[in-house]
Amino acid sequence: MRPTEGTCTASGEQTRGNTSPLGATVHRDGVNFSVYSEDSTGMELLLFDRADDGVPARVIPLDRGRHRTYHYWHVFVPRLTGGQIYAYRAHGPWAPRQGLRFDGNKVLLDPYGRGIAVPAGYDRSAACRHGDTAAVAMKSVVLDARGYDWEGDCPLKRPFSQTVIYEMHVGGFTRHPSSGVSPEKRGTFAGVIEKIPYLTELGVTAVELLPVFQFDPHDAPPGQLNYWGYAPVSFFAPHQGYSSRSGPLGPVEEFRDMVKALHRAGIEVILDVVYNHTAEGDEHGPNFCFRGLQNDAYYILDHNRSRYANFTGTGNTLNANHPVVRRMILDSLRFWVSEMHVDGFRFDLASILSRDEHGCPMEAPTILLDIETDPVLAGIKLIAEAWDAAGLYQVGSFAGEFWKEWNGRFRDDVRSFLRGDAGTISGFASRLLASPDIYGHVEREPEQSINFVTCHDGFTLNDLVSYDRKHNEANGEQNRDGCDHNLSWNCGVEGPADDPVVEAIRNRQVKNFLTLTLLSLGAPMLLMGDEMRRTQGGNNNAYCQDNETSWFDWRLLDRHADVHRFVRLLIASRLKRNLAAKDPGLTLNQLLGQARLEWHGVRLGRPDWEHDSHSTAFTVWNLSGRFVFHYMVNAWQEALAFELPPPRELPGGIWRRWIDTSLASPADIVPMEDAIEVKSGTYELPPHSLAVMLARAPAGAG
Repeated sequence: MRPTEGTCTASGEQTRGNTSPLGATVHRDGVNFSVYSEDSTGMELLLFDRADDGVPARVIPLDRGRHRTYHYWHVFVPRLTGGQIYAYRAHGPWAPRQGLRFDGNKVLLDPYGRGIAVPAGYDRSAACRHGDTAAVAMKSVVLDARGYDWEGDCPLKRPFSQTVIYEMHVGGFTRHPSSGVSPEKRGTFAGVIEKIPYLTELGVTAVELLPVFQFDPHDAPPGQLNYWGYAPVSFFAPHQGYSSRSGPLGPVEEFRDMVKALHRAGIEVILDVVYNHTAEGDEHGPNFCFRGLQNDAYYILDHNRSRYANFTGTGNTLNANHPVVRRMILDSLRFWVSEMHVDGFRFDLASILSRDEHGCPMEAPTILLDIETDPVLAGIKLIAEAWDAAGLYQVGSFAGEFWKEWNGRFRDDVRSFLRGDAGTISGFASRLLASPDIYGHVEREPEQSINFVTCHDGFTLNDLVSYDRKHNEANGEQNRDGCDHNLSWNCGVEGPADDPVVEAIRNRQVKNFLTLTLLSLGAPMLLMGDEMRRTQGGNNNAYCQDNETSWFDWRLLDRHADVHRFVRLLIASRLKRNLAAKDPGLTLNQLLGQARLEWHGVRLGRPDWEHDSHSTAFTVWNLSGRFVFHYMVNAWQEALAFELPPPRELPGGIWRRWIDTSLASPADIVPMEDAIEVKSGTYELPPHSLAVMLARAPAGAG
C-alpha cells in the first residue's frame, strides 16, 4: 500500500483507500476495505459492535468519485483493528431478467472476509424476503493474521506413495458423548486435537476434512440442519460452529492450532472444498453475498437470466472461469496454504470448474490450469472429484498433469465383484492395479487413482454389507433423495441381524473391502468410522442428520475391536511395504511393465476371465526381489481350493499366511514378520473371503 493511500488524515476520517488487496486488510493505523461490484450504483460499509446488532454502529457511504476505481469500491478506515465486525449494502438495479439482483435492504458478507460472525437469531429465510436483514444476517470479521505463532510449522508435503487418507467430519468426529472429549470441545477443531492420539495409533497419514469453510446450517429441509457443510457462504472463513472459543476470531485461531497439532503428529490436513456452488441456492434463495454484489459475474445463469444454471444439483453453479471468480478461487487456495498451512484440497464436483460461462466443458479450463501451475500451490495435494451432477464424467480425462482423482470406478467395480455380480472380473482386476485401463494412456504415478469403497456420500462400510436399499425417511423427503444404485448386499437380512452366520459374513465382507482398498495400487482413502463399522441405519444421504445417525459412536471400538486391529495392521504393513519399495517414483506403466505379475484361477496359470467368474488369484514379485505376494479372492457362495505356486522359486522357499478374512481375530491378519507357514500346495478359501500369502528372503539375504 502506498503511504498516501493507507494513512489517515489529520482529522482522523477515512481516506480513499486501495483496490488491492480485496477484502479487509489490517495496517498499522487502520483497515483497508475493497470489494468488487461492477453494476452497483452505490455502496455502504457497515460497522457493527456485535453480531446481533440490528443497527450498525457506523455507516460509511462510499463516494462513487472518490471510493470507486473501475469495478472496485474501496476505503481506508483509521483506528480499526482485527476483530471488527462489518458488512456491506450494495445499491443498484433489481433486474433479474438482466441477471442483476441488487437489494439495498440486504446486509451482505464480504466475499473475501476472513472471519464470520453469526448472530444468535440468524435467519436464512429473512434474506429471501423483502426487508432489512441487519439483525439476523451473518457478518464478516476483520482478521489480523500477523500475531499467530506457527512455531516453525509448514505443510508436510508427504508423497502420495506414503499417504493413507481418512475422510473425516470435524463435528461428527467428536460430538458424540462417547468420544471422551471435553464437553465444551465436542464437535470442534479443539476436539480433533484431543483425538490425535487415536489417529496416530490407527496409522493414517492425512485427514480429509469435510467442508470447514463457513457454511449455512439452515440450508436444509424444514426442521433439519445442514450437517455435511456443502453449502458455503465464504471461501476464506473457518466455520464458526466448529470453534469452542467465543469471539469472532476464535475459529481462525483454533483451526490453526488444530493444523499445527496434526502436523506435529505427522498427519497432513486436506480440505474438501466447494468451489462449484454456494448456499444462496436458486432464484428463490437468499441474498446474503455474491448475488447481491454482482449476480451475473459470480454465477452461471440460464438462457432465461432470471434463473440459474444448475450443474450441481443444489440450485446454482459458480461461474468459476469468470476472471473475478477465478481470482477469488486462487486467492482462497493461497490463503489456506499460506496463512492456514493446509496440505491439500479435494475439489467437490471438480468437473464443474471445467465449464465456461455458458456451462459448456472447456478443453483447457483456465481455472484448473491456473491452480495446477500456481507457485504458491506447488507441491500441495490436489484431488478432483472428476464429475458433476449434470452428467459430465471425467475420471481418467481430468485436465492438467498434477491432479489426482477420486476413482469412482474402483468403488463400483470392487462393490460389484464382492457382492457376486456377473461380468465384473475384468474391471475388478484392473482396479487392483490402479486402473491402467483408465490411466494407462498417460505417464502418471499409480497414485493418480484415489481408491475408495465408501465416502461421506452413500452407505458406510457397515451399511454397505447390511442393507440392500437406502433408508432415508428421516431426511423428510419421502426417501426420494440419495442414490438408488448402491451395489450393496445385506448378506441375507435387511438391517441389524442377530444371526451369527449373517454377522460373520458381514464382518468378512468388511475386511475384504478394507484389504482391497489398502493393498491395491493407488492411494487409499477410508471413511471415518469404517474401521469400527460405524452405521447410519441405512441412510445413504445423511447430509441433514446432525445427530447420532451421523456422529462417530466411539463405543463401537470395543464391539468391533477385531476390525479396528485389522485396519491398523493393514495400514502399517502398507506403509512399511511402500517405504521399502525400490524406485517409488515409477509411473504406473513403468511399474506394471517391470513387475512380475501372474494371474491364476483356482488352478495355477489358468485365470478365469469368463462372464460368470467370481474368483481370481494372482502372484506379484516385489521389484526388490525380496518379497513375493500371492492373493486369492473368492466372491463365490461356496468354498474354493486354490493351488499355490510351488515354493522352490520363492525367496526363502516357504509360503506364509499373512491375511485370511475368513478366520477369527487375531488369525485374520498378523504382522508381516509373523506370517504363519503354509505347507500344503493348495489353500481352501471359504465363500466371500480373501487371503494373502507371502514369501520373503531371510533377514540379511541379498
